[in-house]
Amino acid sequence: MTENRTTEVSYLPEAVPPTNHGHTVAAWTAMIGVMLGAAISSVGCLPGVPFALFWVGIVVAVAACVVGLVLRNMGYGQAKAGVEPRRTGSGH
Repeated sequence: MTENRTTEVSYLPEAVPPTNHGHTVAAWTAMIGVMLGAAISSVGCLPGVPFALFWVGIVVAVAACVVGLVLRNMGYGQAKAGVEPRRTGSGH
């Protein structure tokens, strides 16, 4: 008995692009700063606490985002596709 088999062609990239799901110095710095800013802003919303503390928390969160972008551009973040990182990690 002869079987008719069809072959499915799959078009895959030559290699899987490197990814680390944001486990970089830039990502950790930005996220810790944003969480700290959110905590400060939350305290600023409590009764009896100066409301200016709310805006201090907002400034901390925005500054953390800027620091994260600066660190990424310095090579401490995840490289964009097709771009070699300027700084290599220890392989972890």
